[in-house]
Amino acid sequence: MISVHHLDSGPALGELSGFRREFHRCLTRRADGLFELADAVLCADGPVRTLVGLSLAPEHRRGHGGLYDAVNNGRIDTDRLRDALARLPLPRAADGRLVLAVDVPPWLRPDGNTCPDRSFCHTYGRGHNEHRMIPGWPYSFVAALETGGTSWTALPDAARLPPGADAAAMTVAQLRGVVERLIAAGQWRHGDPEILVVLDAGYDAPRIAYLLADLPVRVLGRMRSDRVLRRPTPPRVHNPLGGRFPKHGGEFVFGDPATWGAEDVLTRTDTRLYGTATARAWNRLHSRLTRRNAWIDHTAPLPIIEGTVIRLTVEHLPSGGVNKPVWLWCSGIDADTTEVDRWWRMFLRRFDIEHTFRMLKQTLGWTRPRLRDPDAADRWTWLILIVHAQLRLARPLVADLRHPWERPAEPAKLTPARVRRGFRNLHTKIARPAAAPKPVRPGPGRPAGSKNRVVAQRFDVGLLLATGQAYTRPAHHKKGTNPRRTA
Repeated sequence: MISVHHLDSGPALGELSGFRREFHRCLTRRADGLFELADAVLCADGPVRTLVGLSLAPEHRRGHGGLYDAVNNGRIDTDRLRDALARLPLPRAADGRLVLAVDVPPWLRPDGNTCPDRSFCHTYGRGHNEHRMIPGWPYSFVAALETGGTSWTALPDAARLPPGADAAAMTVAQLRGVVERLIAAGQWRHGDPEILVVLDAGYDAPRIAYLLADLPVRVLGRMRSDRVLRRPTPPRVHNPLGGRFPKHGGEFVFGDPATWGAEDVLTRTDTRLYGTATARAWNRLHSRLTRRNAWIDHTAPLPIIEGTVIRLTVEHLPSGGVNKPVWLWCSGIDADTTEVDRWWRMFLRRFDIEHTFRMLKQTLGWTRPRLRDPDAADRWTWLILIVHAQLRLARPLVADLRHPWERPAEPAKLTPARVRRGFRNLHTKIARPAAAPKPVRPGPGRPAGSKNRVVAQRFDVGLLLATGQAYTRPAHHKKGTNPRRTA
């Protein structure tokens, strides 16, 4: 078996050690406790089941009391940490383009009545064709995608969405911060291809493209199949009867093929999993905006946000399900065959982020702790991001310690779980800036036989709305009934 001592560490080992030192400098309170807690997550045997169980790992030299003290009372300089993550090597597409994906996985806390700042999170898969709104903390993650079949992504940023927040506005602010830090770190320079941002159907892709128009960003998002767009503005022709010139062209109804007309681009590609993939594209389509919802406070004339609409169909799905068409909208216009093929392929790569979320939740234990304070949840989330970043840096440094029933994997194709499995052998060769704990005498604690008579405060659950209006549970609202908007 190949050990870590036989691998060519080279500059990768120094890069990992340098990142760990910078991470320790970003911890401004309870630094050693937070640092060793991250090492315990990296080196623990098997998936993380409980937070207190990490105190038994050899890499965590402090007790369980110090562990909870670090999570609840520690402090992280997140701005400096974001800059450090932006300087790390990021995966790129075949043409050297950065591809970013945004999604909001929930940290569900349905029974956490004493947890503030919870929102109703839209969850899937709780039953057959059943979607539910469950209280929890929604977190917006930004991930850099790789090409090819892989479960690896890079996570440069994460932010919790508070109740009543404008989810689209916070997503735009988050993307703007990520892109500006990538430019400052030299990840994008003048003359490079534009950064592609991939969104799912829950985002308003045209609005996000309009708000990010001053950045070198191109937005690609999925649209619902019941949308209605408009064609380009027709040329002005003198009308002897007078009247205003039209601002919008004819309707383009996704569900009515009679309104489509001839496509501008048509491509057919043979794929291994889906058979023949057919992409039809129409250029310069836009939505007819009205002064409602997100545009209610827009004082200037409503913009016309043109883009390219792509209808993607495949012969069959690997699961044998119904192969419904997928509608995509991209902020790029006048696209050719190469660009259309690149866009729908990069959208399919967006689903790699689901493997990352499964890794964070099931292996690294992101949503396992039953924390009460949302600030402590933010600190734990940042520790998980740092753990994932160290796993990416350790990819060329660890050997494949596979189980007897697992297939061998090439060193360049190890999954994040297999890299974590060999991280303990690497731990002795990298920087460990955390100081050894000092012996202390435990406190007296609560007197024997006494009870805790402090009643914890209960909090209502909010709702994320596109217009930024907050939702709170009415006083007459009974437990078990469906939530209703009061605004």
